Amino acid sequence: MSSHPPPDVAIIYPQDPVLRIGSNLTASCWVHPELGVHASSLFWTLNGQQLPSSFYRVLSPTNLSVTLAGLNASKQTSGDNLVCHNHKGHILAGSCLYVGMPPVKPVNLTCWSRNTKDLTCSWAPGGKGETNISTQYKLKYKLRWYGTEKECADYTHTQPYSCSITQDLHLFTPYEIWVEASNQLGWATSDVITLDILDVVTTDPPSGVTVSRVGQLEDQLSVRWEAPPALKDFLFQAKYQIRYRLEDSQDWKVMEDVGNQTSCRLAGLRPGTVYFVQVRCNPVGIYGSRKAGIWSEWSHPTAASTPHSERMMSGSCDSKSSGDSNSTLRRELKQFFGWVRKHAYGCSSMSMKLYDQWRVLMQKSHKVRNQVGNQSGRRTQSMQNRTKTIRER
Repeated sequence: MSSHPPPDVAIIYPQDPVLRIGSNLTASCWVHPELGVHASSLFWTLNGQQLPSSFYRVLSPTNLSVTLAGLNASKQTSGDNLVCHNHKGHILAGSCLYVGMPPVKPVNLTCWSRNTKDLTCSWAPGGKGETNISTQYKLKYKLRWYGTEKECADYTHTQPYSCSITQDLHLFTPYEIWVEASNQLGWATSDVITLDILDVVTTDPPSGVTVSRVGQLEDQLSVRWEAPPALKDFLFQAKYQIRYRLEDSQDWKVMEDVGNQTSCRLAGLRPGTVYFVQVRCNPVGIYGSRKAGIWSEWSHPTAASTPHSERMMSGSCDSKSSGDSNSTLRRELKQFFGWVRKHAYGCSSMSMKLYDQWRVLMQKSHKVRNQVGNQSGRRTQSMQNRTKTIRER
């Protein structure tokens, strides 16, 4: 008799099975006769937890089976560990159980092109989500009328799933694109989408965003930016949006109607307040495309503060009579200011000119009134001095 040990002291069958959720499994642990171990002394564990002996059945002196009913989905992508042990707890053999479902048709297939230099598509697993076992996704594409089927190579293997096509892209020609999902239990294909790259272009965010004060106007900030340089040679009509928020707030206010200009005035802001501002771009109608375009990411936040209000800064000690004489004017100015600010809000150049002209006019009017008041005060004081001199004489 050979003195060499057997090549396998024990074997589990089936080895590394792939099963649907809810399936039943009977596995057997066969030990080599030369090991001198009786099957009744063995026990089973699943992911380190010992299984009840009521699940076991001794098929022969060298063969112990275990039956698992209504299997749940695998708890880990590497499979659940089903292990056969001897009476001392030593591992004799093991098998991995892969329990999951066949893939469902992938959904939400969406594609975009950054600066026409690539074509990136993302999608989501169908149904309730993942299949709980290893599933492969392949992004397939071809030119619509005469192209050969190709497969994308640059994948991200975590959700959200995506893949980027970076070579041999054709403009002015529709592509057919779809996703195939497969695992050891089955396969499924997404709906096919048809698109032209020029219809799904997005840009880098606008660069060179600056935010500055508008003189001493305490409720305004001026925003300027540069068009995305990657598309400078393309024929398109860009649209821009601005959003801004207070320094201590997370609520952004979006200006939807900026248009294609590269500067804008924010009005109706709080005096003496720090604002964060961002800009994004939508390259509408590249080379005549009729699609709406895709918005870029927002630019990095740029911060600026509005000037403090003179009313907030001054420690005014005006007399009651002075306040009364100006109360009607203040009320009228407040009403007119509200009207102008309402109509000048946003980026309309005409309305902003009206707004600025009104502010300048009010400042001049205020100076004139102060000068008149000061002259009147000086005349009154002069008359009082003359009367005092006459009396003293």
